Amino acid sequence: MMDIKEIQKLLPHRYPFLLVDRITHIDPGIKAIGIKNVTINDEFFIGHFPNNPIMPGVLIIEAMAQVAGILAFQSGAQKGNSVYFMSIEKAKFRKPVVPGDQIRMEVTILQQRGNVWKFSGLTYVDDKIAAEAEFTAMVIDKEK
Repeated sequence: MMDIKEIQKLLPHRYPFLLVDRITHIDPGIKAIGIKNVTINDEFFIGHFPNNPIMPGVLIIEAMAQVAGILAFQSGAQKGNSVYFMSIEKAKFRKPVVPGDQIRMEVTILQQRGNVWKFSGLTYVDDKIAAEAEFTAMVIDKEK
């Protein structure tokens, strides 16, 4: 398990773009599970949409990617480096995420070669799939 302070040691993201509140499970080299509590105070709800607040799908994928970054760092990627998207594939959105929801992101490593990592992610609300995607990321020395 990892609390927000430990997450902030690994990820450079901060409010309003830190989209993981807690890691509830991590199995290095295999899988991680993270939680975000979605509230009406999240800034993206100001414009998405004022009378029908829905979490943008791209931010759900970003939340999964942040869990993937933590998983990569706990699986041997050099801590302190940056993780950048290379591709997003097979993204599907099945259920709107709204204020009051708690999303659970489950991310699995599909493949890793050198500094390139491929992940599969599922996001759940109340044990129902809200979103899914496969994505590839590269871990890069942020000093370069």
